[in-house]
Amino acid sequence: MGKDKKKDQEVVEDVEMANGDESPKKAKKEKEEKVINPEDLSPLAQPLAQKKLVKKLHKTIKKASKSRQVKRGVKEVVKGIRKGEKGILILAADINPIDIISHLPFMCEEAQVPYIFVTSKEELGQASSTKRPTSCVMICPNSKRKAAAKKEGEAVVEKEDYREVYEECYAEIQKLNEAIIR
Repeated sequence: MGKDKKKDQEVVEDVEMANGDESPKKAKKEKEEKVINPEDLSPLAQPLAQKKLVKKLHKTIKKASKSRQVKRGVKEVVKGIRKGEKGILILAADINPIDIISHLPFMCEEAQVPYIFVTSKEELGQASSTKRPTSCVMICPNSKRKAAAKKEGEAVVEKEDYREVYEECYAEIQKLNEAIIR
Protein backbone atom coordinates (compact mmCIF):
# COMPACT_ATOMS: atom_id res chain seq x y z
CA MET A 1 0.00 0.00 0.00
CA GLY A 2 2.83 2.41 0.80
CA LYS A 3 4.33 1.90 -2.64
CA ASP A 4 1.00 2.58 -4.34
CA LYS A 5 0.65 5.97 -2.60
CA LYS A 6 4.15 7.00 -3.69
CA LYS A 7 3.40 6.03 -7.28
CA ASP A 8 0.14 8.01 -7.20
CA GLN A 9 1.97 11.09 -5.87
CA GLU A 10 4.66 10.81 -8.56
CA VAL A 11 2.01 10.56 -11.28
CA VAL A 12 0.19 13.63 -9.93
CA GLU A 13 3.46 15.61 -9.84
CA ASP A 14 4.29 14.54 -13.38
CA VAL A 15 0.86 15.57 -14.60
CA GLU A 16 1.10 18.97 -12.91
CA MET A 17 4.47 19.65 -14.48
CA ALA A 18 3.20 18.60 -17.91
CA ASN A 19 0.29 21.06 -17.66
CA GLY A 20 2.58 24.00 -16.87
CA ASP A 21 3.01 25.67 -20.25
CA GLU A 22 5.43 28.40 -19.17
CA SER A 23 8.81 27.74 -17.71
CA PRO A 24 10.17 30.06 -14.98
CA LYS A 25 12.67 31.51 -17.46
CA LYS A 26 9.92 32.61 -19.84
CA ALA A 27 8.01 34.20 -16.99
CA LYS A 28 11.05 36.27 -16.01
CA LYS A 29 11.62 37.48 -19.57
CA GLU A 30 8.09 38.78 -19.92
CA LYS A 31 8.01 42.25 -18.46
CA GLU A 32 4.91 43.36 -16.67
CA GLU A 33 4.12 46.97 -17.37
CA LYS A 34 3.67 48.74 -14.06
CA VAL A 35 1.06 51.44 -13.97
CA ILE A 36 1.96 54.34 -11.69
CA ASN A 37 -0.67 56.82 -10.60
CA PRO A 38 0.12 60.45 -11.42
CA GLU A 39 -0.69 61.20 -7.77
CA ASP A 40 2.32 59.12 -6.69
CA LEU A 41 4.68 61.22 -8.77
CA SER A 42 6.35 64.31 -7.40
CA PRO A 43 4.90 67.71 -8.30
CA LEU A 44 8.48 68.82 -9.04
CA ALA A 45 8.85 66.19 -11.77
CA GLN A 46 9.03 68.48 -14.79
CA PRO A 47 9.87 67.68 -17.62
CA LEU A 48 8.44 64.16 -17.48
CA ALA A 49 9.45 61.83 -20.31
CA GLN A 50 6.83 60.21 -22.52
CA LYS A 51 6.79 56.43 -23.18
CA LYS A 52 8.76 56.62 -26.42
CA LEU A 53 11.51 58.74 -24.87
CA VAL A 54 11.59 56.55 -21.75
CA LYS A 55 12.28 53.46 -23.88
CA LYS A 56 15.03 55.30 -25.73
CA LEU A 57 16.55 56.48 -22.43
CA HIS A 58 16.51 52.98 -20.94
CA LYS A 59 18.23 51.65 -24.05
CA THR A 60 20.86 54.40 -23.80
CA ILE A 61 21.41 53.77 -20.08
CA LYS A 62 21.89 50.03 -20.66
CA LYS A 63 24.50 50.64 -23.36
CA ALA A 64 26.24 53.32 -21.30
CA SER A 65 26.39 51.09 -18.23
CA LYS A 66 28.03 48.35 -20.28
CA SER A 67 30.75 50.80 -21.29
CA ARG A 68 30.98 52.06 -17.65
CA GLN A 69 29.94 55.63 -18.42
CA VAL A 70 27.08 55.90 -15.93
CA LYS A 71 26.93 57.50 -12.50
CA ARG A 72 24.28 56.00 -10.21
CA GLY A 73 22.84 57.57 -7.11
CA VAL A 74 22.73 61.05 -5.64
CA LYS A 75 26.28 61.11 -4.23
CA GLU A 76 27.97 60.14 -7.50
CA VAL A 77 25.78 62.45 -9.58
CA VAL A 78 26.38 65.47 -7.33
CA LYS A 79 30.11 64.80 -7.39
CA GLY A 80 30.07 64.58 -11.20
CA ILE A 81 28.11 67.82 -11.60
CA ARG A 82 30.41 69.67 -9.20
CA LYS A 83 33.45 68.44 -11.14
CA GLY A 84 31.92 69.87 -14.31
CA GLU A 85 31.17 66.62 -16.14
CA LYS A 86 28.65 66.93 -18.96
CA GLY A 87 25.94 64.46 -19.86
CA ILE A 88 22.26 63.72 -19.31
CA LEU A 89 20.69 63.40 -15.87
CA ILE A 90 17.71 61.06 -15.55
CA LEU A 91 15.74 61.36 -12.31
CA ALA A 92 12.99 59.11 -10.94
CA ALA A 93 9.71 60.92 -10.26
CA ASP A 94 8.42 58.46 -7.67
CA ILE A 95 11.07 59.19 -5.01
CA ASN A 96 9.65 59.74 -1.57
CA PRO A 97 10.54 62.13 0.11
CA ILE A 98 11.35 64.29 -2.90
CA ASP A 99 13.83 66.32 -0.82
CA ILE A 100 16.40 63.63 -1.57
CA ILE A 101 16.73 64.80 -5.18
CA SER A 102 15.05 68.22 -5.18
CA HIS A 103 18.39 70.07 -5.39
CA LEU A 104 19.57 68.24 -8.53
CA PRO A 105 17.49 70.12 -11.15
CA PHE A 106 18.84 73.44 -9.86
CA MET A 107 22.41 72.17 -9.93
CA CYS A 108 21.85 70.96 -13.49
CA GLU A 109 20.47 74.30 -14.63
CA GLU A 110 23.50 76.10 -13.18
CA ALA A 111 25.91 73.62 -14.78
CA GLN A 112 23.91 73.57 -18.06
CA VAL A 113 23.35 69.81 -17.86
CA PRO A 114 20.00 68.68 -19.36
CA TYR A 115 17.79 66.61 -17.07
CA ILE A 116 14.54 64.69 -17.34
CA PHE A 117 12.25 62.72 -15.05
CA VAL A 118 11.03 59.17 -15.63
CA THR A 119 8.14 57.60 -13.76
CA SER A 120 9.76 54.60 -12.05
CA LYS A 121 12.87 54.25 -9.90
CA GLU A 122 12.68 50.44 -10.27
CA GLU A 123 12.86 50.63 -14.06
CA LEU A 124 15.67 53.17 -13.82
CA GLY A 125 17.66 50.85 -11.57
CA GLN A 126 17.04 47.89 -13.85
CA ALA A 127 18.16 49.85 -16.92
CA SER A 128 21.37 50.90 -15.16
CA SER A 129 22.28 47.24 -14.51
CA THR A 130 21.61 47.20 -10.77
CA LYS A 131 19.24 45.12 -8.72
CA ARG A 132 18.28 48.05 -6.50
CA PRO A 133 15.95 50.92 -7.48
CA THR A 134 17.92 54.04 -8.37
CA SER A 135 16.82 57.61 -7.72
CA CYS A 136 19.02 59.21 -10.38
CA VAL A 137 21.42 58.25 -13.15
CA MET A 138 23.81 60.46 -15.08
CA ILE A 139 25.13 59.38 -18.47
CA CYS A 140 28.60 60.83 -19.04
CA PRO A 141 29.73 59.80 -22.55
CA ASN A 142 33.08 61.59 -22.26
CA SER A 143 33.86 59.96 -18.94
CA LYS A 144 37.47 58.93 -18.45
CA ARG A 145 36.54 55.64 -16.79
CA LYS A 146 38.21 52.64 -18.34
CA ALA A 147 35.86 50.54 -20.40
CA ALA A 148 35.83 46.80 -19.93
CA ALA A 149 38.64 45.01 -21.74
CA LYS A 150 37.31 44.24 -25.22
CA LYS A 151 38.60 43.99 -28.74
CA GLU A 152 39.17 47.39 -30.31
CA GLY A 153 36.86 46.79 -33.27
CA GLU A 154 33.91 45.72 -31.12
CA ALA A 155 34.36 48.61 -28.70
CA VAL A 156 34.40 51.21 -31.50
CA VAL A 157 31.23 49.83 -33.14
CA GLU A 158 29.40 49.65 -29.80
CA LYS A 159 30.47 53.18 -28.82
CA GLU A 160 29.27 54.64 -32.14
CA ASP A 161 25.88 52.95 -31.76
CA TYR A 162 25.54 54.17 -28.18
CA ARG A 163 26.67 57.69 -29.13
CA GLU A 164 24.02 57.96 -31.85
CA VAL A 165 21.16 57.08 -29.49
CA TYR A 166 22.68 59.34 -26.82
CA GLU A 167 22.71 62.32 -29.19
CA GLU A 168 19.03 61.76 -30.07
CA CYS A 169 18.06 61.67 -26.39
CA TYR A 170 20.23 64.71 -25.63
CA ALA A 171 18.51 66.77 -28.34
CA GLU A 172 15.00 65.80 -27.19
CA ILE A 173 15.74 66.52 -23.53
CA GLN A 174 17.38 69.83 -24.43
CA LYS A 175 14.18 70.90 -26.22
CA LEU A 176 12.03 69.95 -23.22
CA ASN A 177 14.33 71.83 -20.82
CA GLU A 178 14.26 74.99 -22.96
CA ALA A 179 10.46 74.88 -23.06
CA ILE A 180 10.32 74.77 -19.25
CA ILE A 181 12.86 77.55 -18.71
CA ARG A 182 10.94 79.93 -20.98
